[in-house]
Amino acid sequence: MKNREELGPIDTLSLVDKVEMRLMQYFKDNNLKPGDPIAKEMDLSASLGVSRTVVREALLRLRTLGFIDSKKHKGMTFQEPDIINNFERILEPNLLGEKTLKSLFELRLILEMGMADFLFEYVSEEDIEELEQIVAEEAAANYNKNKFSLDKEIAFHGKLYQISRNRTLQRFQDLLLPVFEYHYQQQQLKNNGDYQYSSGEFVNHKMLLDHLKTGTPDTFRNAMRRHLEPHFDQIFLKKK
Repeated sequence: MKNREELGPIDTLSLVDKVEMRLMQYFKDNNLKPGDPIAKEMDLSASLGVSRTVVREALLRLRTLGFIDSKKHKGMTFQEPDIINNFERILEPNLLGEKTLKSLFELRLILEMGMADFLFEYVSEEDIEELEQIVAEEAAANYNKNKFSLDKEIAFHGKLYQISRNRTLQRFQDLLLPVFEYHYQQQQLKNNGDYQYSSGEFVNHKMLLDHLKTGTPDTFRNAMRRHLEPHFDQIFLKKK
């Protein structure tokens, strides 16, 4: 069979795309730190051999991503981007596809299962007291103890995220809350508000709190898995 010459990839990048990539490479090659100055548009234009309009658009993209801070009379400086803020600006469940929503919801389940060791490391007596108060308010509300109550879920789990003492994790919790609410509503419609737990018992927040007080990270993780069982079943489409 006759050898054929391999086809190379077609370069579809615009000039602005290339300048943006070159500037990012410049930031990395020079190991820029937050507060370090960035050359003026005119100097960048001359150095890169492109118009100031192209440079300006590339810088605008990087500014939007949070890599550049620009202040009057002070010029441009490099800054560390706020990754969570970029997510917050685009995360709207009604504008995202089902696959993306499912993936984000899975991320939240992963976070809730993975924080146990941090909870046991950082939980304080004051934290326990706050959780006890939330549980007491649940009991007083007399909600159906075999179902999730969304407002109580938010209060209890939100406190767990706080106990982790991880600010990024806490912001992820706030960020993913609309996705959690969306899937909760879908699940309620699908199950008609009812769910049969494999163990025959709903692991409620009081049980989770008891594990946090007297158990171990492993027993807490197992209890959390059973607590979140309806959500895992919805994700895995468990066959009865």
